[in-house]
Amino acid sequence: MTEPNPYSQTPNVPAMPHQPPHPGAQPPAVPGEPAAFGLAMKNRHPVAAWLLWPCLTLGIYVLVWYYKIHKEMAEFDRRRAVPTAGPVLVLLLLSWTIIAPLVSYYNCGDRIRNAQRAAGLQATCSPGAGTVLMLVFGLGVLYYQAELNKIADSYGVGEGQQVPLFV
Repeated sequence: MTEPNPYSQTPNVPAMPHQPPHPGAQPPAVPGEPAAFGLAMKNRHPVAAWLLWPCLTLGIYVLVWYYKIHKEMAEFDRRRAVPTAGPVLVLLLLSWTIIAPLVSYYNCGDRIRNAQRAAGLQATCSPGAGTVLMLVFGLGVLYYQAELNKIADSYGVGEGQQVPLFV
């Protein structure tokens, strides 16, 4: 009887079902379990954000509001890179191009939609609708704030409180 050649056989190593995640990767979330934690956003009255405060501040509040919502979205879900000052600078410095603010408004709507998903809600924010509404009497502010309020209302806690995030 001949001996098997040990060099021709492959060692008996169990196959791995998937590749190990790279260092620093989030472990896969269990359904129903929080994947991360963030800070709750402020619930603002949409009409006040759209009409009242901008009228009282001669339009300056729209820029302040835009900065605040981006800052809150960045603190809400730190897993995503959300710029805070950049979108406001686009409105201030590149509004003459018309295209740059429209792209910024669309991206804002996309960020709101992602925040809704992170809160475990159905993503109802439409970036396209919000961008078009910005062109109609600035109604996008009203629409986007109403969509952000859905996130704040779903938690029922005050601004800055720690809240669970989902996939």
